[in-house]
Amino acid sequence: MPPNTTASSGQKPGKSGRKKGRKARLFLIVLVLALFGGVAYGGYWGVSTVRASFPQTKGSLTLDGLSGPVDVKRDGNGIPQIYASSDEDLFMAQGYVQAQDRFYEMDVRRHMTSGRLSEMFGSGQVKNDEFLRTMGWDRVAKEEYDTKLSASTKKYLQAYAKGVNAYLKGKDGKDISLEYAALGFTNDYKPQEWTPVDSVAWLKAMAWDLRGNMQEEIDRSLMTSRLGPKQIADLYPEYPYSRNKTITQEGQYDSVTGSYVQGSSTTAGSGTQSTSGTGLAGNATAPNGLQSQLSKLYNVLDNVPTAVGVNGNGIGSNSWVVAGKYTITGKPLLANDPHLSASLPSVWYQMGLHCTSVSSKCQYDVSGYTFAGMPGVVIGHNQDIAWGMTNSGVDVTDLYLEKITGEGYEYDGKVLPFTTRKETIKVAGGASKTIVVRETKDGMPLLSDRDDELVKVGKKATVDSGAPDRGDGYAIALRWTALDPGNSMDAVFQLDKASNWSEFRTAAASFDVPSQNLIYADTNNHIGYQLPGKIPTRSKGDDGSLPSPGWDSKYRWTGYIKQSALPYEYDPKRGYIVTANQAVVDKDKYPYTLTTDWGYGTRSQRISDLIEAKVKGGGKISTDDMRQMQLDDSSEIAKLIVPKLLKIDVADKNVRDAQKLLEGWDYTQDADSAAAAYFNATWRNILKLAFGNKLPKELRVKGQCLNVAPVDTTGPADENQTVRECGQREADQAQPDGGDRWFEVVRKIIDDPNNDWWKAPKTRLDKAADNRDELFARAMKDARWELTAKLGKDMDTWSWGRLHRLFLKNQTLGTEGPGVLQYMLNRGPWKLSGGEATVNATGWNAAGGYGVVWVPSMRMVVNLDDFDKSKWINLSGASGHAYSAHYTDQTDKWAKGELLPWSFSDKAVDKSTSDTLVLKP
Repeated sequence: MPPNTTASSGQKPGKSGRKKGRKARLFLIVLVLALFGGVAYGGYWGVSTVRASFPQTKGSLTLDGLSGPVDVKRDGNGIPQIYASSDEDLFMAQGYVQAQDRFYEMDVRRHMTSGRLSEMFGSGQVKNDEFLRTMGWDRVAKEEYDTKLSASTKKYLQAYAKGVNAYLKGKDGKDISLEYAALGFTNDYKPQEWTPVDSVAWLKAMAWDLRGNMQEEIDRSLMTSRLGPKQIADLYPEYPYSRNKTITQEGQYDSVTGSYVQGSSTTAGSGTQSTSGTGLAGNATAPNGLQSQLSKLYNVLDNVPTAVGVNGNGIGSNSWVVAGKYTITGKPLLANDPHLSASLPSVWYQMGLHCTSVSSKCQYDVSGYTFAGMPGVVIGHNQDIAWGMTNSGVDVTDLYLEKITGEGYEYDGKVLPFTTRKETIKVAGGASKTIVVRETKDGMPLLSDRDDELVKVGKKATVDSGAPDRGDGYAIALRWTALDPGNSMDAVFQLDKASNWSEFRTAAASFDVPSQNLIYADTNNHIGYQLPGKIPTRSKGDDGSLPSPGWDSKYRWTGYIKQSALPYEYDPKRGYIVTANQAVVDKDKYPYTLTTDWGYGTRSQRISDLIEAKVKGGGKISTDDMRQMQLDDSSEIAKLIVPKLLKIDVADKNVRDAQKLLEGWDYTQDADSAAAAYFNATWRNILKLAFGNKLPKELRVKGQCLNVAPVDTTGPADENQTVRECGQREADQAQPDGGDRWFEVVRKIIDDPNNDWWKAPKTRLDKAADNRDELFARAMKDARWELTAKLGKDMDTWSWGRLHRLFLKNQTLGTEGPGVLQYMLNRGPWKLSGGEATVNATGWNAAGGYGVVWVPSMRMVVNLDDFDKSKWINLSGASGHAYSAHYTDQTDKWAKGELLPWSFSDKAVDKSTSDTLVLKP
């Protein structure tokens, strides 16, 4: 949940509160009139308030601490390229420039990662802060900074912080951003100095959003209240290895050396293997009653502000690299488009960091995407190599049930004491609150301590005979690799200056969390892939797919996969590598269970097919071909289902007219396509009837109510034997979400027309569906009338883009601020092409509606033959200032699938420069 904007959320305002509220409203009215009506006095005051925070981009400024002059060259989109003569000057300038454009965003992020949102936004954020303090991201980040990071990385972080603080010096909130000016009427908050730990902690937020299968672990447990083991297995089918290729294809684990070897003919053999087990004390399902407590945990997790994703759900990305033998230039081409939740400003910040002369004193010549608040470049290229990232999805989190006894917890028949710490949460406009955080010996925090109902976990649970007596119930603890100090920040700088495959792999070895698929290309015509990360191993019988018993040591992690055993690929014979969240390696070639919850390979296989179609026909791939592939919006599930839909004899003329839209449709989901709109509505209703209505309330959309059977069945029975039950999950997080897991579920049963999943009960308006075609017919009818209500009776006016719209919202005051302020800060809508599990992955949640919930957050294509012919685009723009020309100046082009020129060489940068600012010592 985004931060609230008042300091007294949930409390009745007193006189002073009412005065502040009136004052805030008056300010907003004056400001809006000034901006849009040109009121004389108000116009001067309001516009000056807005413009006060705009950055200086021309002329010169003096920065104490620089050792020499630094040039900041911005192009027509406000994207900066920084030129300095030393590493410290380069990163100090980066801190200054990012603070110019994005400090409010940076400040909110560091308050989130440190559990201090209440200091900015008041009591409405206390629960979020309690949860984040329990996780202790900032404490882990400080330990990393103090004990793990290299001396050079610390030096760069210090220089970056010095640059941010140079920008802050002497400025009031209203001089920094419009949001601070608005907050100033309800809160006396003042921005504080930036610290190196603030930058490190951001990687924890990134890791949280890319944490793997924790959500699936919860969902599977919730399903046990209404579904049996076989039904749950139906909804989580195995990865289709025979149909959709894995990332690595030319290597396997060598049991003799214990390493991953490309081209090895040895078998996977033995190894510390987590076999496909049952998770919870050998049971195939979670204990009875556990689902209600896990639902409470889900709600806590769902309220944590999103950093870069959709709280772990639906996060994906595309990246691929093509070797020079298949490209027009004769050198590799590399593409990347991470799929993250839409935010304003975009989570990414484009920039170049250039040493005027690369030497031991100044080592960097790199350009790409980074996060505001963090030095270096996260994704991009330098003068020798290019790299991209997608989420690997490996399982690095586990939930544990803990038996609480007195002041400790039970472990192998003994009672061990908790490690405890006190955390004091300061609240704007209110009293501080102190909480006690409890952790087990493995550093696992008790998440259940943060919600009164979570302490009831296990009260109704039935576990096997070896489990301890439930007493007052089991608690829930979290084991997560990111709660151990690491050195991912070192990896960023190592990647930025890597010049070859060996140095790239060395950098990847430091990238412990989050575990990402890293792709690689270099100017010497090599391509590669590396899976990095700190990935746990588990004992046999525990695959991490369900919560485990914390009282039994055999369910603790047994270690981590060593770096040499992690899958990689270098110059594969096929000439390309695709990563799009599919399985990394064939299960028969690898002894470790990386996860049981891969993406199902729909996007990755489509990309591979597009590449193969081009090169097998003798063609060569261009930069624009790569761009066009990024925009591919073909619906793979439509190819499977539409032929079945067209064979159904529909009696209702209106539904039959809609059915005809699918005749001759090429399965592309263009924004102006009526067929795409109708198919996706039909798909949504198929999912709802076949699966959604049969799921427990904890997984269904909040407020959507059904009459359901009061006993454990596959779905509602007769109305006379049902109870009213309403969904509890936010619309963009509910199930079935319609992603490619659901593609695979349907694919498994599509040719079994009498499968039980195709049965749906009668309603007041519809007779029962007893088979696939009857359910499909009902879904087509429901879709017809749903779109009539949403888009009108005239199908000539229907289009996918009218349903599938993107709104960009400022992630704090733009989501829960006053309506007028939201109007000022937010932008949209944009009508988008693409869809769920397509290459152009403008994701939507089928349970909740058609609106866009995650997007290609940026797109890039790197040309290793001539970096100046590379292309890039961001979701929004360089600036976080609402009325800057660069707030959303890239969004229209992004929505159309266009890319901007990406200058890298001195000559190209100079040619594209619009503004130059000189920072002087």
